[in-house]
Amino acid sequence: MTRGRSAGELLRLPIRLHGIQLGRPLDAFVAKDADRVLGFEVLCGDEAKRFLPFSVARVRPDEIEIESALTLIDERDLEFYARRSRRLSQLDFAEPWVDEDGAVHEARSAA
Repeated sequence: MTRGRSAGELLRLPIRLHGIQLGRPLDAFVAKDADRVLGFEVLCGDEAKRFLPFSVARVRPDEIEIESALTLIDERDLEFYARRSRRLSQLDFAEPWVDEDGAVHEARSAA
């Protein structure tokens, strides 16, 4: 069974570098041609919005960890990713769930 978490839970995690909170996700960008998370729109501590690629983020139980602040792509380039993707919040999933590889699914029942 593939591990993952609800999209709501994922988007509540702080983004940290060596334990220092740099920001928080506002939404996730999903590929246009597949239900796969490309990255996060992040509101940083300086109030700038930046893009964090999913491929460089490590989703931990209590945070989204990054190894370098350089992985946060500048606000002026955020629009590039927004134009080439869909927002997770706008997908037609009642309860989206994101697996550890970034694939988006409808939530599974506990039954």
